[in-house]
Amino acid sequence: MKNFLKTIIVIFFFSLWCSCVPQRKLEEEQAKRKNCDKDLAALKILNQECETKLTEASKSLADNLLQVSRLQKDTTMLGSSIRSFSSKYEQLNQINEQLLDKYNRLLVGNIADTKKISKELQLAQEQLLNKQDELKQLETQVNSQKKNLETLTSELAKREARVSELEGILKKKDDAVNDLKKKLSDALFGFEGKGLTITQKNGKVYVSMEENLLFASGSTSVEIKGVEALKKVAKVLEQNPDINVLIEGHTDDVPMAGKGDIKDNWDLSVMRATAIVKIISKNGSVNSRRMTAAGRGEFFPIDASKTSEARKKNRRTEIILTPKLDELFKVLETN
Repeated sequence: MKNFLKTIIVIFFFSLWCSCVPQRKLEEEQAKRKNCDKDLAALKILNQECETKLTEASKSLADNLLQVSRLQKDTTMLGSSIRSFSSKYEQLNQINEQLLDKYNRLLVGNIADTKKISKELQLAQEQLLNKQDELKQLETQVNSQKKNLETLTSELAKREARVSELEGILKKKDDAVNDLKKKLSDALFGFEGKGLTITQKNGKVYVSMEENLLFASGSTSVEIKGVEALKKVAKVLEQNPDINVLIEGHTDDVPMAGKGDIKDNWDLSVMRATAIVKIISKNGSVNSRRMTAAGRGEFFPIDASKTSEARKKNRRTEIILTPKLDELFKVLETN
């Protein structure tokens, strides 16, 4: 009976306090909600940009590997050509020596034969000079190909390091999300399936609580069983300081009666989100800068049907937990 009287007194003073909230406070809360929406949109864009850059880096890596393979093949072919020309060069040298020998032996002989041999010798020498020029050109090409290969190999190593770094950061983020989901599931084991669900998507953990777990119909005061669940959430958040917290209130599409400070579903969703932020702050050493309260009204339903069952699903509060992305931001800034 004493607890009941205490609850009545708390509700009476809370209602009295809420009735004194000035219009400017409501406008400030709405401005905060808009900023939260912008931050959420920016995070979604950033996540998409990260995935796009990772895909582009992987594709560039594959292209560079193919180019390296081609350069290696070209270098092998050029090496074979050099060896072939070197062999021919040696053969021409041998022919040249043979012709010189014949020239010396026939120099004292027939003048006509001597002229013929001289002409053959001159032709052989010209061919030898041409082969020497071709050999120099091939050597220049090989040296150029080697430099290109070294440059490409260095660039490829840098890109591989950047891709590995991005993959490592993303894996750490995924591991943190998986670990956080497990901790929440362990802490809220008794509540799952009783108006509370925990899911993981888009690199975030979503703790969704139905209205009947937290609030009476049309109320912004959290019920006792809801406070118990939120205390457990606060303890998990207290142990994981690198997690940002977004609390979103959602309603169904049935218009509010417009009594007191709660004029419509926007007001109801925002005030419910704010009430949950206050409970988490009060029951754990969670830095208030990590938390954001936002109201979505009836505009993000789970089920758009007009049935009572669908509306029950839509009346919910979601605690959205996102790992901080400071490391990823630093990598992208140096890109």
